[in-house]
Amino acid sequence: MDRRKFLKTLAVTGAATLIDFSPLKSLLAQGQTGVSKADDLVAVMGGEPDAMLRRAMAELGGIERFVKRGNRVVLKPNIGWDRPADRGANTNPLLMATMVKMCLDAGASEVQVFDHTCDDWIRTYANSGIKKAVEDAGGKMLPANTENYYVDYNLPNGVRLKKIKLHQAIANCDVWFNMPVLKHHGGAKMTASMKNLMGIVWDRGAFHSNDLQQCIADACTLAKQPALNIVDAYRVIKDNGPQGRTAADTVTLKTLIVSPDIVAADSASLKFFAQVRNVTEDEVSHIGKGQELKLGTTDIDAMNVKRIRM
Repeated sequence: MDRRKFLKTLAVTGAATLIDFSPLKSLLAQGQTGVSKADDLVAVMGGEPDAMLRRAMAELGGIERFVKRGNRVVLKPNIGWDRPADRGANTNPLLMATMVKMCLDAGASEVQVFDHTCDDWIRTYANSGIKKAVEDAGGKMLPANTENYYVDYNLPNGVRLKKIKLHQAIANCDVWFNMPVLKHHGGAKMTASMKNLMGIVWDRGAFHSNDLQQCIADACTLAKQPALNIVDAYRVIKDNGPQGRTAADTVTLKTLIVSPDIVAADSASLKFFAQVRNVTEDEVSHIGKGQELKLGTTDIDAMNVKRIRM
């Protein structure tokens, strides 16, 4: 698909017609580059969530690179809000179902999914479409609505946040995947991979009262890092995040950004998000703070990046 047809497709599916993708430079340049497997970051555009995920995983060496037979796997999407899938407030259900199937096909003994929701967890799990999608695919939804599901966990490398109560599913699993949705956020200005970790802790109120941006970065210093950060930018809330008010707050961009580097994943996501909303690195400062904590890099141009248009 050439650039003109690609932008026309985005317009038809609801994307802003004046989006300029050129500032994404090496992340989303025209066409594909390289012939080897990308170890750093894969960006896929123009497909449905299931097809984009399978393509990204193939480029990263296959799901078997990350999931071994018998592994207990946890997927951590964003399921914070009692909103339907077409509102972009939560991770896409089809993306979740596909990831569950891929992990089970790779030999996972079980695949568990949870989030510490903001709205009522039973309604949110159901109305987001994620509960049905996960269970139909063979996964299991876990509650996260009481403190009993969390264990004490130290963050010795944190600046402001030195300890948290971590969901026991993360503490006990063999491997886990961070699967946020990309969107606007009133407090953090943008939410993606790093901020999604607020949903694995119980005592997240401390984040908002103790330097939100630094605490987001601090939470990412946990020893058990996600194997991959899979950023769902299929349908993005550009205004009135994190849950949006109407469908007009969303834009359909049909994109997936995947990286084992949580800072790089969010740095790439910010470059992309800035095309639909005026937001700067200084405003989303937890990304730079993550680099200061040596959690990853913001230098996308120096990375081995695979970019694909479907």
